[in-house]
Amino acid sequence: MRKSLQLLRDDILLWWAGWYNYGSRRLRRFGVWFETNKDILVDILMARRGGYQRPFLHFSLSVLVLTAVLAAPILANAYPGRSTGVLADFTPPSAVVSSLDLSDYGIQTQVSEKPRDQTITYEIQSGDTLSSIAKKFNVSVDTIKWANDTKSDTLTVGDSLKIPPVTGLVIKVQEGDTIYSIAKKYRTDAQKILNFPFNDFADLNTFALNVGQTLIVPDGVMPQAAPINYPSSYLAAAVVQGKGLLSWPTVGVITQCPIWYHMAFDIANPSSPPIMAAADGTVTLVQYLTYDYGRHVVITHDNGYQTLYAHMIEIYVKPGERVTRGQVIGKMGSTGRSTGTHLHFEVRKDGRILNPTGFFSTQCGG
Repeated sequence: MRKSLQLLRDDILLWWAGWYNYGSRRLRRFGVWFETNKDILVDILMARRGGYQRPFLHFSLSVLVLTAVLAAPILANAYPGRSTGVLADFTPPSAVVSSLDLSDYGIQTQVSEKPRDQTITYEIQSGDTLSSIAKKFNVSVDTIKWANDTKSDTLTVGDSLKIPPVTGLVIKVQEGDTIYSIAKKYRTDAQKILNFPFNDFADLNTFALNVGQTLIVPDGVMPQAAPINYPSSYLAAAVVQGKGLLSWPTVGVITQCPIWYHMAFDIANPSSPPIMAAADGTVTLVQYLTYDYGRHVVITHDNGYQTLYAHMIEIYVKPGERVTRGQVIGKMGSTGRSTGTHLHFEVRKDGRILNPTGFFSTQCGG
């Protein structure tokens, strides 16, 4: 019996030795072949580099999905997600919403009107007139007529009207158009096109446009339309005196009045006049940007108001410096998001941008 076991062991060792020698020889031959031909394989892979990326990613993702599908039942059984003991019916206090009365905390929800960024379609109702619809959407009657390519004042209940987001025109950009050529054609200011926040540009440095894009032209009029007679206060180049809290910050033409998307005065003057502080206060911000406001200053006044002076070419004050009403703080320029020499003038209180019209005697755009 012992001799038979010895013979079996010897046979197993011989069998293993044979397979070992066979495997070694095959592996050695493969190594020699690989060393001889690896350069060809490398050339193929280099020539197709990146070509196998997508199949590899798809395969990897498939493996992950398959793993998740197979593992999901196991995880669900291991972590059922709901207690079955004493705490099964316990609801944490933080999950009880119905018992919270926000009025006890002086908190109320205020529904704000979302600014319109594009033309909408309005279905004409009984009793509607062009004037009432224009008033409803805060645009001019001509704006609605131009958008719908009509000269008639007659409306039919159930018909639809296109309503642009602001008074002016909605156009398609043609080959060769620029904001300057469009502004000239439709008798508006290029800065107004730039100020509309939902207008897109191919290049924010040059304000280039994409052919075929939709462009909002605020206050634009059709070339054949009669000229708009703005009030003298809108075009007055003289300094407009303030009502006491603030004084007018510079001399120039008011090229844009405050509107929901641009709650500020734009005051233009190609001679780059000085800019003056609107009231006594402390300079709290001085920035030299190449975008948005460009070079600008913020002054916090003793009454809690703040004024912002943007697009300056030169700044003469520093943060923390005290300034007095009428003191020159800089020079009008065209830095940042600007198409020409002008001042962008804002009034703020408690972090909110206010309509500055009420601080001055001008009836801007009235």
